[in-house]
Amino acid sequence: MRARVLATVLAEENRKWWTLAAVAFGLFMIMLDNTVVNVALPSIERDLHVSISSLEWVVTAYALTFAALLITGGKLGDLFGRRRIFILGIAIFTLSSLACGLAPTSGFLIGARAVQGVGAALMNPASLSIITATFPPRERGQAIGIWAGVSAMALAIGPLVGGLIVDNINWNWIFFINVPVGVVGIIVSQLVIKESRDTSHEQSIDVPGLVTSSAGLFALTYALIEGNGHGWTSPEILGLFAAAAALLIAFVVLERYQRLPMLDLSLFRIGSFTGSNIVAMLVSLGMFGVFFFVSLYLQNILGWSPTKAGASFLPMTILIILVAPIAGKMSDRIGSRWLMGGGMTLVSISLLLYQRVGLHSTFWTLLPAMLLGGIGMALTMSPMTAAAMSSVPVDKAGVGSGVLNSFRQLGGSLGIALMGAILASYVSTTSVSPESAQQFVNGLHAALLVAAVITFLAAVVAVVLVRTSPEVERAHLAEIAA
Repeated sequence: MRARVLATVLAEENRKWWTLAAVAFGLFMIMLDNTVVNVALPSIERDLHVSISSLEWVVTAYALTFAALLITGGKLGDLFGRRRIFILGIAIFTLSSLACGLAPTSGFLIGARAVQGVGAALMNPASLSIITATFPPRERGQAIGIWAGVSAMALAIGPLVGGLIVDNINWNWIFFINVPVGVVGIIVSQLVIKESRDTSHEQSIDVPGLVTSSAGLFALTYALIEGNGHGWTSPEILGLFAAAAALLIAFVVLERYQRLPMLDLSLFRIGSFTGSNIVAMLVSLGMFGVFFFVSLYLQNILGWSPTKAGASFLPMTILIILVAPIAGKMSDRIGSRWLMGGGMTLVSISLLLYQRVGLHSTFWTLLPAMLLGGIGMALTMSPMTAAAMSSVPVDKAGVGSGVLNSFRQLGGSLGIALMGAILASYVSTTSVSPESAQQFVNGLHAALLVAAVITFLAAVVAVVLVRTSPEVERAHLAEIAA
């Protein structure tokens, strides 16, 4: 009997880690697609005879549906089952990836990319809520650290993977490679992930909440992405910001008075949840811009190939992979507050170090900023995610994950838009010349200086709002529940 009990315990212990591997597998696909497409755009432009405006939509169609439907995806997982929604998301993402690779026209590719975003929005919050429901509090930080490391690794190596595929095969394969990966992901997820859902009380679909939140996030994300192109004071962009504000205010009002709301607004009374979401937005605001504009700097100013430019991020990537699980495990013991504060301070310093780059910089000029940025990101992302998810009841893990990832995605869009606007204000000519190159570098310095200030503010937010230890957070939760 004792041997049977021991075997059962060991089986459950192994199942937890297989579950983590399955959700990390799916997460890697969707986060990779955030950056892997960028280096393939010139090849897509030539093969499909795509205009510049259509080419921009190849990237933004995915970002729009991904950001707009994250909270909805989290709620659907809580309602219908997280494993079911996660597998549905993988299936949608896999089939739409196949469609992207087979796309005969730019319009078809843009539509398939939008559907990819729908699949990603179902998978992303489900992956984190599955981890929260599977791992006990004492191991949750470590598991989330591995999850965050996989996420950051996929974002960072995307340009390298895309460059290798485009240089050695063709652009179609950046999408085709998702198909066998997705099929394996579906099989493994079905076998190892236990089903879980919100069983706390009566459930129903909050249609007004779904419509207003999705439409509001869609309008806001669209405005942030297209602001530079149309002009920030243009009627289109101002109208979109106004519509986003009206829809999101309507969402808040509806959720306050709904009998069964999609989002329990009382979650924002929890300091750690609110603080973690603000930090998520600010760290993404700073770092997404770095990945985007430093990649442009390496290729357009220094003349590096896509593969070489992508490989330059490897020191940052390796440090994130190594440090993120350790930081997550540390947050289980000492809490997230000072890890997040210290990590964001290092990120801020790393952004200041980019002031050293110029027209003839080498890899060794970039390396200190990359190393500090990797350590800072790893120290921040895992504890930040653990703090947010530990402060949310397990029954609400899907919605909590959706909110956190929405803040991250919106922060990334805002960061690219903000840094792009700053950089554009410095570049007065579109001609290829030493003068335009120097203007780009000056604009990059100014944009990253602003990002450094923003990420330092994130460190302050973390120290002020996030609770010192898990025990204090649980006591705070008990007070709110009472």
